[in-house]
Amino acid sequence: MTGRDPRVVIIGAGVAGISTAHVLRERGFGNITVLEKGSDVGGVWHWNHYPGLTCDVPSQIYQFGFAPKPDWNHVWADGPAIQRYHRDVVDKLGLTPLIQLNTEVVAAEWDDAAQTWTVTTAAGDTHVADFVVCATGVLHHPAIPDIPGLDDFDGPVVHTARWDDDLVTDGKRIAVIGTGSTGVQVVSALQRVAASIEHYVRSPQWVLWAPMSMPQLPGTAALLGRYPGLHKRMFDSLLWGSQILADICTRPSWRRSLVQNYARLSLRLQVRDPELRDKLTPDYEPLCKRQVISGRYYPAIQADNAALITEDIAEVTPTGIRTADGALHQTDIIVLATGFRAHDYMRPMRVIGRDGLSIDDAWGKGPRAYAMTAIPGFPNLFTVLGPNSPSGSIHLQYSSELTAKYIAAWLERFRAGELSQVEVTEEATSRFNDEVAVAMGPTVWNTGCNSWYFTEGNTIDLWPFRRDKMIEMLGRPIDADYHVVLSQPQATKNSGAAITTSTSA
Repeated sequence: MTGRDPRVVIIGAGVAGISTAHVLRERGFGNITVLEKGSDVGGVWHWNHYPGLTCDVPSQIYQFGFAPKPDWNHVWADGPAIQRYHRDVVDKLGLTPLIQLNTEVVAAEWDDAAQTWTVTTAAGDTHVADFVVCATGVLHHPAIPDIPGLDDFDGPVVHTARWDDDLVTDGKRIAVIGTGSTGVQVVSALQRVAASIEHYVRSPQWVLWAPMSMPQLPGTAALLGRYPGLHKRMFDSLLWGSQILADICTRPSWRRSLVQNYARLSLRLQVRDPELRDKLTPDYEPLCKRQVISGRYYPAIQADNAALITEDIAEVTPTGIRTADGALHQTDIIVLATGFRAHDYMRPMRVIGRDGLSIDDAWGKGPRAYAMTAIPGFPNLFTVLGPNSPSGSIHLQYSSELTAKYIAAWLERFRAGELSQVEVTEEATSRFNDEVAVAMGPTVWNTGCNSWYFTEGNTIDLWPFRRDKMIEMLGRPIDADYHVVLSQPQATKNSGAAITTSTSA
């Protein structure tokens, strides 16, 4: 059997796309094209640049294992610093020539006869590929609320994921709709400059206090830069320590109770007004939703120019927001901190797999994949940071590197001439999703709250296992979980079974 270098199209140049491009190139693959719809790399860190943006993962672990950065300015890096890091990584690793910016993919279609993918861009260009990797991530399609009259507002309406850097907020009356980390961060930042700021909160969030603006200790960057081995040990120690967070999230324990009590204490100690504290108290257990961390929000919402609005929004008028109690709140700017359509993944891109199966039909009951990366009915297509990849305890760079190495193992077999096509079985996918459903039972995310973790199929789209389970699943491909078409036109192989003459999965 004679192999060849596979033609690979990677869709997206965020965390997932950068990891995949680097891993594949390190494995010697030379025919790689990365298509990115944005004007720069970085994914979520390119699209999001609203005031106050800060990562809630410590900066010394929020980095690629293959691109250590000792010289962060803060313990928790802000958005611009993280975006610069991703751009620097791409430049220093020489990945820039692989990436086509301002190139939105609108369709990818599998050709059963040719066993290739045709990827089509918004400009009408096409790329033929042996493999497609959807590295489109999770947080990139803004969710716009359906509020009557929103389009009729006379002033600026800006979503945090499409922030206008020319927007003047100083001295303005600002309304922020939506909670979660984004709402908390943007309110905390804009309260200092606004004439008034109103935070419209349908469901309050638990907020853990932490000094998010704390600078990295003096001398840390010089020390870690001089001794890379020490930096590596620090990174590995932080990675090991994240297992504690996994235990907190995935199973009841004294650690979970400790963190939950700290969340309650953070509210009690910082908000003295009992009426406001009652409005800020969620009706669900701490950690049930994506945990919000802030050192500024509770003081900001208690400032003289700030107000918490818990009444439902009835409509937006040309000059303000009318709430269900009939009150009209005059405002100059409306900020939508309403999150993302997190479960779209590569959609609205039109993806057509084997026998004309569309991704919308395949995911009619919600997104599902095998080990976050393979979808039955879609040969030679993988996802990085796909369904079930969001995690409360494993940072995205680590997950994406593991997944990229897993994909590389299949591509190496194609290059060696061992196979021409690979597709995960429905049985393996169903088994994995059954395991996920069982593992979700004791997790903190399954304790009675509504969050963006839930899909349209009412399942929780998270990784419910510890990190070692991810390492085990992505350590090496298991042939028995896949339909593998051998390079000989007449042969199909399913490991553990006899070779048949079927040419389709």
